[in-house]
Amino acid sequence: MDHLFVVGGTRFIGRHVVDEFREHGYEVTVFNRGNHENPFDDADDVTHVEGDRTDDGDLAAAGREANPDVVVDCVAYEPREVRTATRVFDDVDAYVFVSSGSAYGREELPKREGETPLCECTDEQATDDSQSTYGPRKAEGDRAVFAAAEDRGVNAMSVRPCIVYGPHDYTERLDYWVDRVNRFDRVVVPGDGTNVWHRAYVEDVASAVRVVAEEGDPGEAYNVGDRRMVTLEEMVDLIAESLGTGVETVHAGERELAAAGLELDDFVLYRDYPHVLATDKLAALGWESTPLDEAMARSVEDHLESDRDGSEHDPGREAEERVLGVLDTL
Repeated sequence: MDHLFVVGGTRFIGRHVVDEFREHGYEVTVFNRGNHENPFDDADDVTHVEGDRTDDGDLAAAGREANPDVVVDCVAYEPREVRTATRVFDDVDAYVFVSSGSAYGREELPKREGETPLCECTDEQATDDSQSTYGPRKAEGDRAVFAAAEDRGVNAMSVRPCIVYGPHDYTERLDYWVDRVNRFDRVVVPGDGTNVWHRAYVEDVASAVRVVAEEGDPGEAYNVGDRRMVTLEEMVDLIAESLGTGVETVHAGERELAAAGLELDDFVLYRDYPHVLATDKLAALGWESTPLDEAMARSVEDHLESDRDGSEHDPGREAEERVLGVLDTL
């Protein structure tokens, strides 16, 4: 039986990665600091090793003990961590770095692996943990993967998901919209509703990681995203269908939002310029994505069973009501 070593593995993407590989016959070792509840405590085929991945000795010791065939790195946020991991695991069958669509440094449609330039990353950015440097740090991690493969023959690859949603999503970005649709008959959608921010269902990200580990080529990166994209308004409609309810989406532009002290990007999952990743390279390996209605139904069901409400992303219902009032007078 093949052995998977996951750096991370108990929260969102990593949790689904563990499930995906288990379903395909792998034994699993999860390596993390143990700061979050471990959903695999009672699983006979999952071993949990506590340690700090930023401590090179901890990572190396855990790697020697596990002796894995495949390594999936879900929580490498600085390029140094990727360089260390590709040295520690330089003889595995596959090392897969979970990067991000944010690694792309130019706005174009669609963003393609090997064609769209990556973000530049300065030495200062490489160790800065702010959100503004997330893309540059992931891009530099990708370059560390490419260098490990080219210069040292490491079987290292990169998976670049766009914005991820689905069960156990602690970011609560989708939860905001599910909560809105579940509680109100009218929901403000910023702009004209046609905004496109490519999203990736988390179970599809996990299956992509496995497919790349088993079928991918060293030194390559693979985009991951829903094979069919929807606009922000279409996403809201999908949520309503999953809830078995109706909702009126009300478009609000900059002027109407300003009347309530709001801006377009105060609404989570709004993005001015479309963000679209080409996924044909991954599909050529045999990967398929979940139909959108199924993905949304599972996401909504998980939301309803959780205590998440997306309130940290809430622009304020009172402000939203003021916007609705302004629009009603036009």
